[in-house]
Amino acid sequence: MSIDKETARKVAHLARIEVAEDALDTLAGELSNILGFMEQLNEVDVDGVEPMTSVTPMALKCRADIVTDGGYQDKILANAPDAREGFFAVPKVVE
Repeated sequence: MSIDKETARKVAHLARIEVAEDALDTLAGELSNILGFMEQLNEVDVDGVEPMTSVTPMALKCRADIVTDGGYQDKILANAPDAREGFFAVPKVVE
């Protein structure tokens, strides 16, 4: 697929990118190269290939799905620079 100058202008407008008039030909060529590479990738046979989540084999860490009571309020509020009545206190930012 080939991108012409007008299509490159429209893509730049939609992307809210200001492109100089003399750079539109270069942009059109670069976009055409990208689309050509995507077409080349579509030619690869991927039947039977499982999708990957990472390039290195990793197992996801699992934890027990149990309900806890929490009970960490004092520990959490100990990290706060200012805590009042069991809540984080923040300075007023809007007058």
